[in-house]
Amino acid sequence: MSPQEASGTIGVLLPRDIPQTDVIAFAQEADAYGFDELWVVEDLGYRGGLVQAATVLACTRRIRVGVGLLPAAARNVAFAAMEVATLAQLHPGRLDIAVGHGMPDWMRSVGAWPASPLTLLGEYIHTLKTLLAGRPADTDGRYIRLDGLRLDPSALPEHAPDIFAGVRGPKSLALAGEVADGTLLAEPVSPEYVRQALTSINPQRPHRITAYNITVVDDDPHNALCAARPALQPLGDPDWAPHIVPLGFHDELAALRHTSKSAQEFAQAIPEEWAHRLALAGTPDQVRARVQDLFESGVTTTVLSPVGPDYRSALASLAKILGSA
Repeated sequence: MSPQEASGTIGVLLPRDIPQTDVIAFAQEADAYGFDELWVVEDLGYRGGLVQAATVLACTRRIRVGVGLLPAAARNVAFAAMEVATLAQLHPGRLDIAVGHGMPDWMRSVGAWPASPLTLLGEYIHTLKTLLAGRPADTDGRYIRLDGLRLDPSALPEHAPDIFAGVRGPKSLALAGEVADGTLLAEPVSPEYVRQALTSINPQRPHRITAYNITVVDDDPHNALCAARPALQPLGDPDWAPHIVPLGFHDELAALRHTSKSAQEFAQAIPEEWAHRLALAGTPDQVRARVQDLFESGVTTTVLSPVGPDYRSALASLAKILGSA
């Protein structure tokens, strides 16, 4: 029995720096291999999330597409609702949207970091869901003010897409449990991290958990781990502490980063035991087992993030865990 049949679904991430000539082919191949979901990213300086989603939805047959994530401070919520409603209407049942704070340094660099990111995110998700449900949004919040706006019935999707909160801190996770349909967890996601996050989310209704993870599949597990190491370079930065603390070696990892001359040196120096817990790297059977552990911890969709430079080749390798390649 495959992991999807057992307890969850498996998606794949469209790399932010994939060559433009490969975007459509990657999406179509992910669809053909049998991945359940394809998630696109919106990182500052790369490609826009909604445009990527529109493109891959239009060129694929059945795969569900997620946008992870849209920074709340980057778009007026009314206009974001119009774009999301259009995508959901034209591609019914195939869209998920994640909204988050955005990376603080990125948002500050464009003058868009609010005094209270938590307040903004709560107002934003509540208002976005209101508009997508066809209800009037009469909002007079700290950041969002709408005077009874309502999307025209001709623009409304038959079923509103799920809105995720892409967050990591305890207060933000608690907000996700209150206002969102799901939570998007950035990599690395371990069962320990999921269980800790769920205590903060404390969902009182159905709530999806989507988890990104750096993933390399190779018949030689040593080669898989070596290939995954370059993608571990950012994990020594403070922003990733919530992901690492539950693993029990955060302080040692932070010290290693502090004493390393570069991010590249840091990634190569991470002890093998730690590296195995920071990425899904190994044979198809080994990665399958890790995915199942994530499902059992509460993840509903595991999103595999391929490692370059040849992303389409990496996608073919990742598909081996589906039993369809």
